[in-house]
Amino acid sequence: MTTAIIGMGNIGGRLAANLARGGEPLLLASREPQDAVDTAARLGDGTRAVTVDEAVERADVLVLAVWFETIKELIASWGDRLDGKIVVDPSNPIAVDDKGAFSKTLPEDQSSGAVIASLLPDGARLVKAFGTLTANTLTDAAHRTPPRAAEFYATDDPAAGDTVARLITAGGYDPVPVGGIDQSIRIEVFGDLHESGLGTTLTAEEAAAKV
Repeated sequence: MTTAIIGMGNIGGRLAANLARGGEPLLLASREPQDAVDTAARLGDGTRAVTVDEAVERADVLVLAVWFETIKELIASWGDRLDGKIVVDPSNPIAVDDKGAFSKTLPEDQSSGAVIASLLPDGARLVKAFGTLTANTLTDAAHRTPPRAAEFYATDDPAAGDTVARLITAGGYDPVPVGGIDQSIRIEVFGDLHESGLGTTLTAEEAAAKV
């Protein structure tokens, strides 16, 4: 399967580096094309910078490493082009004030995963993943000597979940499922399984016990 990461910010760039280190070939895209070109050049063989449109056209797995509100805009723009594709959502519904404090932009009982699921065309296959750790931890805890750190994911599509679990493994983490998209809220910021709620990373065994 062909995997594309759209967005080369704090999450996308770090995720690309982790996956490239694990030998995963990648298409990289950004609304700022030079960001994708620079990241691909830094990561070397196996990564290629493409336009956002090319990424949507060519990839089987689309990791939307952009802000929650941007994901909503992209889905509205792409529509049925997402049919049959695995869409990976790492987003957190948060805003940052001028003092660096985070606040949730959705009602307390609502997750960005559930919102995005409601916006996708019926043929798209959603997996919530790669947003359960802070950006720094996503780099610092990757590819540890075993026992490795765990990375949670949620999906209603077991086969899509298996594909993303393989990517999590390639990225240097042990994948741990938490259930369906209705469990997304647990692995988003302020959720009990997000690093901000746990206060630390977990091994796969520890993580499974928390689920």
